[in-house]
Amino acid sequence: MARWPFQPYLGGVFAVVHHPDYVAPASARSGYQWNKNGLVRDLLMGSGTAIDWHEPAPMPAHWIEAVHDPDYVAEVIEARVPAHKERRIGFAVTPLVARRAQIVPGGTWLAALIAIEQGFAANIAGGSHHALADTGAGFCVFNDLAIAAVRLTDERRVKQVLIIDCDVHQGDGTAALTAGRPGIATYSIHADKNFPARKARSTVDVALPDGLGDDDYLAILGETLLPLIDRVAPDLILYQAGVDPFEGDRLGRLKLSVTGLERREQLIAEIALDRGVPLASTLGGGYGLDAMEVAHRHVASILTLGQAFAAGRPSEGRTAMRHA
Repeated sequence: MARWPFQPYLGGVFAVVHHPDYVAPASARSGYQWNKNGLVRDLLMGSGTAIDWHEPAPMPAHWIEAVHDPDYVAEVIEARVPAHKERRIGFAVTPLVARRAQIVPGGTWLAALIAIEQGFAANIAGGSHHALADTGAGFCVFNDLAIAAVRLTDERRVKQVLIIDCDVHQGDGTAALTAGRPGIATYSIHADKNFPARKARSTVDVALPDGLGDDDYLAILGETLLPLIDRVAPDLILYQAGVDPFEGDRLGRLKLSVTGLERREQLIAEIALDRGVPLASTLGGGYGLDAMEVAHRHVASILTLGQAFAAGRPSEGRTAMRHA
């Protein structure tokens, strides 16, 4: 596995990807908190942290179609998703939601490119790991993780991508959409009895019992993730940094504290830094009646990751794969 020397970012700054269209108006009776992305942006801007902001372009349709069924892609882009698929997604796909669905994978793609050169970048949307080939599901329209991973390997930006999914729900869509694709490995650590009822098969799945707390969770994470990283030797990690393992999450079944979530991000960053692997993070899940409380969880995750990498970045821009 390639390693490279790290030195601090100038001024401690790190890269964050955001687009104004990440914040789309809530559709009627939607259970998804559409203002969450805007709150995360505002909290980061007010945190006093030096951030290098980047705005993504929409992901071209042909790259979305490399993962999703073209008929479904057309349904989304043209905002004519059938009612039964909208019910499975959890909200109506309006023209504004359709535009957001194209931009979010572009954000994960951009974060990956920045991470390859700088060591770390955060997309403050994405992590839509339930979307399947011909439908969305579980508040996910297009699977940005799978789309970005496929494009990265097909364009030979990297040889090997590892998708690490620490959301409380299994990354079933990501596992299904990348299964059998060379150069992509998947890891999911999740509550066994939580959504989805029917799990897919990741490269490594770690199903946890209800109520697991900080110490046991972190021990299992380290014990199961480290052997996979050392075996697949990734050139890049795409990280689904869901904060719904939190003990107070409305849709979670685990019992991580605020400190436990922070320790999780420190562990993920430490593993990547120790092995010289760049990391691009996505927002992932986080649910509660208080949108600001949820946004604070996401911001703490981003800041913990970013500050860890800001203390140890590549001394020179690094391309994970160089061609003659």
